[in-house]
Amino acid sequence: MSATLVQTLADSAVITKRNLIKVKRVPDLIVFATLSPIMFVLLFRYVFGGAINLPPDINYAEFLLPGIFAQTVVFGSTVTGASIAEDLQKGLIDRFRSLPMSRSSVLVGRTVADLGLNAISIVVMAITGLIVGWRINSSFGEAVGGFLILLVFAFSISWLMAMVGLLVRTPEVVNNASFIVIFPLTFVANTFVPLETFPSVLRTFAEWNPVSAVVQAARELFGNTSEIVPVPDVWSLQNPVLYTLLWTAIFLAAFVPLAVRAYQRTASR
Repeated sequence: MSATLVQTLADSAVITKRNLIKVKRVPDLIVFATLSPIMFVLLFRYVFGGAINLPPDINYAEFLLPGIFAQTVVFGSTVTGASIAEDLQKGLIDRFRSLPMSRSSVLVGRTVADLGLNAISIVVMAITGLIVGWRINSSFGEAVGGFLILLVFAFSISWLMAMVGLLVRTPEVVNNASFIVIFPLTFVANTFVPLETFPSVLRTFAEWNPVSAVVQAARELFGNTSEIVPVPDVWSLQNPVLYTLLWTAIFLAAFVPLAVRAYQRTASR
């Protein structure tokens, strides 16, 4: 392992620790990050759940929770962009520039810390799901795989949000811009209702939407599927784990170098 890589990893660990300590000192960050998905669980489980038609052998809680997990980690990834924009606004990035540290470590530390926040959110959501009737019907290894694929996909989205935060620079605009894009992505999907209820054009979009693949992968790995409800005859949902990993690789390959380059340009001003 080269000295440069060792230094980058060490610097990234320091930045990650700094970001996690900030959460400890400002607990509102994790509180509000978990309240929203809990609200969605309760609303869809007890308010809208009775109006959604599913085969009698499917528990709506088991259908719903993988979708809530996916929505939670995708929305949780937007924290990356808002946090970076806030650090830019407060001049913290300029302080990092004055230190003998790797440039990329600031972004790596930020995305890894937010991955940790997403993991905490998933734990809270899993406990909430168990309370409202969600169950894991697969093996331990498959269940771990379900949680991992959610977190890996969220990590790749964090790098996209990191680039947005570097370009936009104000947390408020980052939040608004992220909401406009991510809200329809998480709703025009199989997140809350079966795709059979969608109009044809929206259904085609939803079938190839990477969020739908993440949800389908999680449902299969958690054992929350039924033979009565066939998977749509499209490659993306017939192979949801592979399709999710492909999108994850695309996001990382595209946005890791772009974000690092944007950071270097921003930091050089």
